[in-house]
Amino acid sequence: MNDQMLRTAVQLHQQGNLAEASRIYGEVLRSNPKHFDALYLLGFANLQRGAFDDAERLMGRALEINPSSLDALRNRGVALQQLNRHADALVSYEKGLALAPHAVEISIARGTALSQLGRHEEAFQAYDRAVVTKPDLVVGWALRGNALLEQGKYEEALASYDRAVGLQPDLAEAWRHRSLALMQLGRFDDALASLDRTLALRADDTDSWNDRGHLLLMLNRHEEAVGAYDCVLTLRPHQVDTLYNRGNALSILKRYDEAIRDCEQVLAIDPDYHYARGVLVHSRLQSCDWSAYNDDRLKVTIALGAGKRVISPFNHKALSDSASEQLQCAQVWARNELPMSPTPLWRGEKYRHRRIKLAYVSADFNASAVATLMAGVFEHHDRHLFDITAIWMGNDTQTDMRVRLKKALREFVDARAMDDHQVASHLRHMEADIVVDLMGYTGECRSRIFTHRPAPLQVNFLGFAGTMGASFMDYIIADRIVVPDADRSAYAEKVVHLPDTYLPSDSTRTIDERIPTRAEVGLPERGFVFASFNNAYKFTPAMFDIWMRLLSQVENSVLWLPDHHPLAKSNLIREAVQRGIDEKRLVFAEQVPSPSGHLARLRLADLFLDTLPYNAHSTANDALWAGLPVLTCLGNSFAGRVAASLLLAVGLPELVTESLSSYEALALKLAREPELLAAVKAKLKRNRDTHPLFNTARFTRHLEAAFTIMWERHQRGERPTAFAVPRLG
Repeated sequence: MNDQMLRTAVQLHQQGNLAEASRIYGEVLRSNPKHFDALYLLGFANLQRGAFDDAERLMGRALEINPSSLDALRNRGVALQQLNRHADALVSYEKGLALAPHAVEISIARGTALSQLGRHEEAFQAYDRAVVTKPDLVVGWALRGNALLEQGKYEEALASYDRAVGLQPDLAEAWRHRSLALMQLGRFDDALASLDRTLALRADDTDSWNDRGHLLLMLNRHEEAVGAYDCVLTLRPHQVDTLYNRGNALSILKRYDEAIRDCEQVLAIDPDYHYARGVLVHSRLQSCDWSAYNDDRLKVTIALGAGKRVISPFNHKALSDSASEQLQCAQVWARNELPMSPTPLWRGEKYRHRRIKLAYVSADFNASAVATLMAGVFEHHDRHLFDITAIWMGNDTQTDMRVRLKKALREFVDARAMDDHQVASHLRHMEADIVVDLMGYTGECRSRIFTHRPAPLQVNFLGFAGTMGASFMDYIIADRIVVPDADRSAYAEKVVHLPDTYLPSDSTRTIDERIPTRAEVGLPERGFVFASFNNAYKFTPAMFDIWMRLLSQVENSVLWLPDHHPLAKSNLIREAVQRGIDEKRLVFAEQVPSPSGHLARLRLADLFLDTLPYNAHSTANDALWAGLPVLTCLGNSFAGRVAASLLLAVGLPELVTESLSSYEALALKLAREPELLAAVKAKLKRNRDTHPLFNTARFTRHLEAAFTIMWERHQRGERPTAFAVPRLG
């Protein structure tokens, strides 16, 4: 009777009628509680319908009767894994393999349990055994690739995925994971092609659309990245990770109103979502939307105090005037985004080179502020003392500056196709004595290169005005103005003071002989011209209040600003009108095609008004080179003290104020007393060629002295220590 009932139940089970089959299995067990087949099959039916507790319990009872059942051992393991009891599942699989060492399905299942337990090397061995036994086992090759991917063995993982898709070309998951391996190998175009194969097979695969968005961001194809994230959000409208990623991409594209919308939606879902508030703050500042300025500052400060990932170090600089808070922000970033490699490439070896091997690393070796500042330094470097290499990861646009840099930097390594570890390995292989990061946490930086410790000495210089908060950077190049001795504790690096200023200049920059007329640039024929050619994110409500008061007190004066973004322009006009200033008193300068043309038009302005907490840096340097006085207020962080450093180096300490009230008073005085302003301009004109600021050769000798002192101390076995470079005569 039981046998007939069991056959009926099995037939119903095979037809998919799990409920009726289970009922009959239960009847069989009521008459014979130790009926192995009924116990196992009822457990299997429960497994199929997701009742994993019951499935595991029933199969356990079946195994008490027949401990040698491979099916029961394997499927009990499956149920245990569904219950997140991976260690217990592993025991079940290992019992099965003890009975049948070549059971491929159990070996694969054992590998999945090991993977869930983080034991990826053992998982790989399990999968490898399976494919050795059955070379055409597609799932074995795919899972083998996953285990290798988890171990960072990307070339081997790629080979495994290639076997899987070679056997089964429509295996979407293998194509997707293959793209991840290719991304890690820096083969971004191939990775994109692999993802496209995935999406051709599974157009609704949101994970793959997300991966595609990330990859396109890495390729700087930001518009397409937004399109990929749009596809995800069409399928999952409130997917918070994708909302953040799209918001970030929109911010990079300067579509700030859309970026603000996405970030606000992210924070409505998760108020502590990593870095979403930082992108929101940056987008608001870039568009001069100050509606939540004070609230944003307070929330960022509180979150940083709690050690939360709230804002990137670069975005934080426009919001904070505290060197210690900026250190806190950088440390949070370094701790979470840049963990040190457990196997440093340089392990204490002593190099004995005839010349100091110096490597500059940057994506900005083109028409950028950093390149403009450094071009003369590269040309003045002493090739008898230094063997200099440039490691470049940026775009390949051909500009006059790029041609100039390639001539100056004869060893120019194109690292665009290298991943971070490969770049670090190249630096180690060339035995670089000193590696200089010219980017810090800016733009397309590749900070992870330095986590691999490719060189004995690693230096933070120029691109990022502040500490990187990371143990992998040994020194920061500064001066006594931007980093006073009292502030050295706010820097993770050892502070090196150059004697004049930390900021280099190119004394060969040309200025167009012809100065445009006021009418040609939209300025009124008469009246005082205040100017501030800083980026819009450096403008703050407090500074704008001062500027509007100046306009109200200086008749016929105007404020000349860069026309960076339509939203910023409209918001600034609105803010001016709210303060009682006619919108015509704000003049917005369009971009000009050549740096020399921009320098020429700066001569139409009367006074450059600096910003706080983030000063003008290269823009202040440009203004002073063009003969335009810069008025600054000394801040409390590196980024807020740069203009003061430049003014002191050009012999104009009278333009450095120590409070916003004195800043405002001096601006008003200079605007109302033409003779005083004329005297300042005449002094700047005299000092330009006699003071250190624009003496590129002198700056280069000081910088080389800094590198030499670092190297000599290292050669003596001394640890990095703060020091000051002696001033040349």
